[in-house]
Amino acid sequence: MIELLIPQRRRDLGAFEVGRVLPYAKRRMVGPYIFFDRMGPKDFAPGMPREADVRPHPHIGLSTITYLFDGQIMHRDSVGSEQPIHPGEVNWMTAGRGITHSERFEELRAHGGPMDGIQAWVALPDEREEIDPGFWHYPSQALPVFEGQGMAGRLIAGRLEGVDSPVRVDSPQFYVHWQLRAGARVSLPAEYSERAVYVASGEVEVAGQRVQPGCMAVLVPGGAVTVAAASDAVVMALGGEPVGPRFIDWNFVSSSQERIEQARADWAAGRMKLPDLDDGEFIPLPPKIGAAPEPMS
Repeated sequence: MIELLIPQRRRDLGAFEVGRVLPYAKRRMVGPYIFFDRMGPKDFAPGMPREADVRPHPHIGLSTITYLFDGQIMHRDSVGSEQPIHPGEVNWMTAGRGITHSERFEELRAHGGPMDGIQAWVALPDEREEIDPGFWHYPSQALPVFEGQGMAGRLIAGRLEGVDSPVRVDSPQFYVHWQLRAGARVSLPAEYSERAVYVASGEVEVAGQRVQPGCMAVLVPGGAVTVAAASDAVVMALGGEPVGPRFIDWNFVSSSQERIEQARADWAAGRMKLPDLDDGEFIPLPPKIGAAPEPMS
């Protein structure tokens, strides 16, 4: 039932590490999900360096999903949003034709504490790539929950087993947070053509194959899949229907390489508006590396 195991690749960002899972050389997307990063986990003392903040930067052609297990992040963007996110909540930002935002760790800097979460990107379908940008925040109590023997779950986005999350999505997909006690079992139905499970902590088994923490198991299409917790575990399940091949360059995602080149030129020339409440600095455009990328699917 497992098509591919993707180990996270740890990257040191100075103040903390992230574990990059998607995109991966052998599997660039799962449904519309084109980027998946684990932020932390790490405990910070008060006085976290300001250099750890993610300064204003641009996006096109995607939606970002920020979901935390621990900590707090302050989001500010160019459509006027200013919104802290706490564990169990959803910050959903749709870039469309273009948006800029920052993510700052002001609460951690002041008081210290743990930081742990996931940032994922969802590629927009062709007809939605150039929509107006927007931002939506959903408190944890607005999200549907699942409960079973030794299992508690939250439907972050999309639709699963006839249950709909209120989170705004632009294509068929699902994204679930499961907390499993050792010995608990959950079933992932076969209602989407592409599915994966990521083990945030603990260990699980899928069809008798052990999946270690920090790994994503991409599942074969068709047939329900049982995830069994070999220990207490936190698992994210995600997937959906493909939206077609996509190029990715820095923070830009598009079905067109020419559109990405235009976005690069716009950012370099200062033609993309900075966040209303955080316009004093920005991340410069990084240089292109190597040849033009191949589209990923």
